[in-house]
Amino acid sequence: MKKNDARDLNLSLNPAELKKLYRIQSYKHGAAIAFNWIVIALTIWLCVTYFNPFLYILAIIIIGARQHALAILMHDATHYRFLKNKKWNDIMTNVLTTYFLFTSIEKYRQNHLRHHRHLNTEDDPDWIAKLGRQEFTFPKTKKEFLITLLSYFSLYMGVRDAIWIIHRFSVPKGDKKVFHQAENTPLKITFYVTLAILLTVLGLWSTFFFYWIIPYFSTFFMFQYIRSVAEHFGDLEYDDLLGSTRTVIKINPIERFFLAPHNVGYHLEHHLYPAVPFYHLPSLHKQLMANEPYAENAHLTSGYIGGLLNELSR
Repeated sequence: MKKNDARDLNLSLNPAELKKLYRIQSYKHGAAIAFNWIVIALTIWLCVTYFNPFLYILAIIIIGARQHALAILMHDATHYRFLKNKKWNDIMTNVLTTYFLFTSIEKYRQNHLRHHRHLNTEDDPDWIAKLGRQEFTFPKTKKEFLITLLSYFSLYMGVRDAIWIIHRFSVPKGDKKVFHQAENTPLKITFYVTLAILLTVLGLWSTFFFYWIIPYFSTFFMFQYIRSVAEHFGDLEYDDLLGSTRTVIKINPIERFFLAPHNVGYHLEHHLYPAVPFYHLPSLHKQLMANEPYAENAHLTSGYIGGLLNELSR
C-alpha cells in the first residue's frame, strides 16, 4: 500500500520542535495578504498613470502572479492556518482572497482535503481531473511546454480551466466520506453586491475588467498550471509519498516572486505535515533534511526554470 502519511514513514522529528512549527502566527499571514494587495494596487496605478502596451503586459503578469499568491494563502487557510478561530478564519479568507478569485474556501476545502486523503489515486479529484490531459502529459519538448504557457494569454485556456474547476469543486453525489461544508451564502451575496455597487459608484468597471478579469483568465491560471505541474507531474515515482510529489529548492528571487510565493515550493513537506503554516515550511524542510530516510528518498528539484523544466522536458 502506498504510504500517504508522515506517520507511516518513520520520520523521527523532535516532537517539541515539531510542535513549534504548528504554531499559528496570524500576523504573518495577514502581512502576506496586505503585501499582495499593495503590489496589485501599485501595479494598477503605475500602468494607468504611465500606460503603454508593454507596461500593460507586464502588469497582467504581475497581477496574475499576485492573484496566484492570494490563492496560496487561501490554501493555507483551508487547513485553518490563518486564524485560530475557524469561523473567522473562513470569513476573513473569503472576504480578503477567495471571493475575489470567484470561489469560496468551503468549496475549495472539500476538494483539497480529498486530494490530501487520496493523493494520486482514483479518489483524488485533482489527479483524476488532470490524468491523461495533454497539458499534463510529460515529458514534452521545451517548445511544447512554452507554447502551452503562452496559450494562456489567449484567455481561452483560463476560461476553460475556470469551467473545469467548477466541475472539480462539486461534491460527488453519494460520497458520504467526503468533507462537505456549506457555503456562507449571505456573506457571499453581500460581498458581490457590495463589490458591484462600489465599482458602479466609483466608475471602475473597466479598470476591474482590464486589471483583474484579464489577468485572472490569463496569467493567474497560467501560474496555477505551473504550480500544479511542479507539485505532482513530470519525472516522479508514485509508489510512495516521498517520490510522488516534489519540493523545489534553491529558488532565485524572480522565481520566488512569480512562481513560488509564500514558500509554496515546499510541497512535499506540506503533504507530510499539512498543519504547518507556510512561514514555518523552510524550518520544517531543514529538520527533515537531517532525517536520513527523507534526505535520501525525497524528490528535491533545484529551481523552476532550470531543474523543473529539465525534469519535464525531453
